[in-house]
Amino acid sequence: MDILWQYQFRIILLGDSTVGKSSLLKRFTDGVYSDVADPTVGVDFYARSLEIEPGVKIKLQLWDTAGQERFRSITTSYYRNSVGGLLVFDLTNRKSFEHVRDWHREVSEHVLPHRMVFILIGHKSDLGGDRKVSRDEAERLAAALGVRYMETSAKCNSNVDRAFELLTRDVYELMKAGEIAARDGWDGVKSGFNGKILLPTEEEAEQERKCQC
Repeated sequence: MDILWQYQFRIILLGDSTVGKSSLLKRFTDGVYSDVADPTVGVDFYARSLEIEPGVKIKLQLWDTAGQERFRSITTSYYRNSVGGLLVFDLTNRKSFEHVRDWHREVSEHVLPHRMVFILIGHKSDLGGDRKVSRDEAERLAAALGVRYMETSAKCNSNVDRAFELLTRDVYELMKAGEIAARDGWDGVKSGFNGKILLPTEEEAEQERKCQC
């Protein structure tokens, strides 16, 4: 039987209401865009697989969280079980940019003792004439938070796939470095039907056998 995926990463999208989180996910998973979108109530679920390198397929479990305050008690329960997060703000909405630090702080507190990898996303880059946040200040915020920064447009399909691919690759590279690992009781990373990718090499396994008493 063919292996469907080697690892599953749970990714969560965070940000104020109306910044376009659902539009990003629908563009990435279904390849569609609509100017009319109903507000997310609680949490919505999406999925897509990526081949991050030859023979290594990652299943992404994608969670779209409501940005409204009244749903915060629902969405916070999903923070701890996520390994990656897109911090999304609307380039035409200054307030959504100012709230990014709050989202980052809240998630970082809830995810402990696990680690979450973030990318900051300035969305709706197609609306350049209505822009309220410059690339320079967004990049400064990203540097202060220690994360990547990208500008996307679900409407024009600009950088959408690339944003998810970069986040997936960042998590995968940290797994290879041993800084992130699948753990019992945590849904951020799960091993699939074949765990061969990040197992020790034959030489390492042989050395370990020799060291055993």
